[in-house]
Amino acid sequence: MTAPSSYPARYWHWAEDGRMQCDLCPRDCKLHEGQRGACFVRMRINDANGDRMVLTTYGRSSGFCIDPIEKKPLNQFYPGSSVLSFGTAGCNLACKFCQNWDISKSRDMDRLMDQASPDAIADAAQAYGCKSVAFTYNDPVIFAEYAMDVADACHARGIQTVAVTAGYLHNQPRRDFFAKMDAANVDLKAFTDDFYWKLTGSHLQPVLDALLYLKHETSVWFEITTLLIPGHNDSDSEIAAMSQWIAKELGQDVPLHFSAFHPDHKMPDVPATPLATLVRARDLAMKEGLHFVYTGNVRHRAGDTTFCPHCHADLIERDWYDMRQYCLTPAGHCPHCGAAIAGRYTEKAGTFGSKRIPIAIGR
Repeated sequence: MTAPSSYPARYWHWAEDGRMQCDLCPRDCKLHEGQRGACFVRMRINDANGDRMVLTTYGRSSGFCIDPIEKKPLNQFYPGSSVLSFGTAGCNLACKFCQNWDISKSRDMDRLMDQASPDAIADAAQAYGCKSVAFTYNDPVIFAEYAMDVADACHARGIQTVAVTAGYLHNQPRRDFFAKMDAANVDLKAFTDDFYWKLTGSHLQPVLDALLYLKHETSVWFEITTLLIPGHNDSDSEIAAMSQWIAKELGQDVPLHFSAFHPDHKMPDVPATPLATLVRARDLAMKEGLHFVYTGNVRHRAGDTTFCPHCHADLIERDWYDMRQYCLTPAGHCPHCGAAIAGRYTEKAGTFGSKRIPIAIGR
């Protein structure tokens, strides 16, 4: 395996002023020799192999863990199955409310103690009986080359791949990256550019473009998550506008998860999201026509359950990540009215439950 510090990165060109411009995401970082991009992991170096960009975290992880797929969260992608999850370090956004800031904001490469080749990860997923591998904890678009190589190794073994991402990337990397993914959970952090700029240092439109691309130009199964932060993105008007856009542009069957914020990182004085806020948001989104709306980071039976949008029968009842009832037909239809339920299903639901199993993977 190529040394992590010198793995060649894609998506860059020479700017007119002699700097190296990264073309991965809309930040368009321009680098002098030895500089890193805002994500911290894409770096310009000049060594015996030339003046080039490298991905410093290729083959390096902050740890591997087997999770329930619902934890990503993906409620309608092989429910009850297990997923091998891992991330690296760094991020191309600067979210003041980051819930994984110790990983995504890390500037300490020494914390990336677990090293594994793409084949080793795919072999481990197969050995542990995982249905899929998820690129998560920090945004996988910044380690796209590594994620795409792992995806190829997984697909060679019949294992699915999942991206948990903010969707902040340029068109060509977007096409290359999602061509390797079977499912995604996309963070739609808010529905105003003002929020995106002030609280994440990015912009809303590229994320909307990514969602439109997933819907209209790929077969990737995707779900959306919005972390509701009291006083910042939880107004009735914003939730309604976002839900209307999703229903019109992406379709009523795209699942939407409203997740609870807890005080962290640079927003320790903002209160945690009350359950009532999540329930209100869920009700608003369903009134705007969305069929599958969930609540996250809280215990809420209705918000954990997948209902038939036609006859309203309980189809998949959950208690956190434990499945209490599963009554879809093998073809993924409601057994009561026969309606097809959007998602990806097998003949029987998985039985992994709510376990979390840290594992070690050899190189």
